[in-house]
Amino acid sequence: MATEEIVLEEEEEEEEEKERMVTLGSYKGMVRLLRVKAEQEEEEEEEEELDSFAATAASEEIMLLWGMQQPTLSKPNAFVSQSSLQLKLDVCGHSLAIFQSPSSLSTPGVTGAVMWDSGVILGKFLEHASDSELLLLQGKKVVELGSGCGLVGCIAALLGGQVVLTDLPDRLRLLRKNIEVNLRHEDMRGSAKVMEFIWGDDPDLELTEPPPDVVLGSDVIYSEGAVLDLLSTLRQLCGGETTIFLAGELRNDAVLEYFLECAMKDFVIGRLDQRQWHPDYCSSRVVLYVLVKK
Repeated sequence: MATEEIVLEEEEEEEEEKERMVTLGSYKGMVRLLRVKAEQEEEEEEEEELDSFAATAASEEIMLLWGMQQPTLSKPNAFVSQSSLQLKLDVCGHSLAIFQSPSSLSTPGVTGAVMWDSGVILGKFLEHASDSELLLLQGKKVVELGSGCGLVGCIAALLGGQVVLTDLPDRLRLLRKNIEVNLRHEDMRGSAKVMEFIWGDDPDLELTEPPPDVVLGSDVIYSEGAVLDLLSTLRQLCGGETTIFLAGELRNDAVLEYFLECAMKDFVIGRLDQRQWHPDYCSSRVVLYVLVKK
């Protein structure tokens, strides 16, 4: 290939990369779009072609992620100890003590009774984004899906959010305990309440009227069987002004690829560069996405 052609190709790639960097929803920082087709182009294409494009874009994202971050080479659970009964974390000027239930890990399908790195990273990202004035949660309606031990929802409430933490019925006792223990402060800027919510079911009107300003989820993309119910829930919960933040552990490339491919049909998706995370809470085993409804 001639030198001029190489230079031209590099310039085109650089220009495309610039086009991918945008702001999404209420987050004022830049995110990298997973796809760059204009809305008008989408309307003109057949559904089958759009599905094919989404599959290609999702596949490229997975190859890029695993190639850049090489998650299998880094240590898991860098910020948590799942054998401990308690996780302590300083955030928003408070010292949180999040109770866990390590014995519950032996029960098949139960993962929300202990903390994972993705939850710590998402919570500290919210604090960092708020301190950097890139995200405002004060007075905003926030819904957290799959709250588990409740760390992320607690942090959102400390940042001023009116937070509803949701999970399955058998996870609520531990969740309520952590809310009661950690959100007793007289100088609480926001509020928190716990609600039962099963993905795929019709959400309570309290969750959807009005639509939340922000939806949060950490480690909620964990099995192919849960992907469609999660997406159905996101479609029902979110309005045109809702911003979704999802943090995930990079353990199963096939599950994440399936989620991204399906989600692209209804949501615009951007990936947050780790330079925008809290500088002390980064991991090559975790990814952070911002989504907004099309």
